Amino acid sequence: MVDWQANALLVDSVRVTIVTNMQNKQLPNVHLRKEWDLRVRTWFNQPGRKLRRRNSRIAKAAKIAPRPIELLRPAVRCPTVKYNCKVRAGRGFTLEELKAAGISAKYAATVGIAVDYRRRNRSEESLALNTQRLKEYLSKLIVLPRNAKKRTAED
Repeated sequence: MVDWQANALLVDSVRVTIVTNMQNKQLPNVHLRKEWDLRVRTWFNQPGRKLRRRNSRIAKAAKIAPRPIELLRPAVRCPTVKYNCKVRAGRGFTLEELKAAGISAKYAATVGIAVDYRRRNRSEESLALNTQRLKEYLSKLIVLPRNAKKRTAED
């Protein structure tokens, strides 16, 4: 007899058990009914969290009232041939775009303009578009003095 045949004969009952479990049959039904919520991640708090997030966004907007909630971001094209027809909001304006609009990077960060030091302008069209966005934002921007006593009647 060959070794594997001898082993098969010695552990014949074990081998039969393993083979029956390895066949493509239905798994035995496990009756885990007690305390099922401890074994499962439930999302019953999802609607409440949604409401809490919404209320906190509204409260934040009211707290910083005249200021915008988010930073001004550039219009950029998505990468790859499939999506490059789509224009989306980018991470921040390039230093070249800020320079064309006459803004320093430090000043831009203080008046709500996002700056991305790594991004580069690869086309004149995007440079002109984002420079126009910056100039339009600056024309509408009203900078109030930090000290309330220094404010004039027009502020």
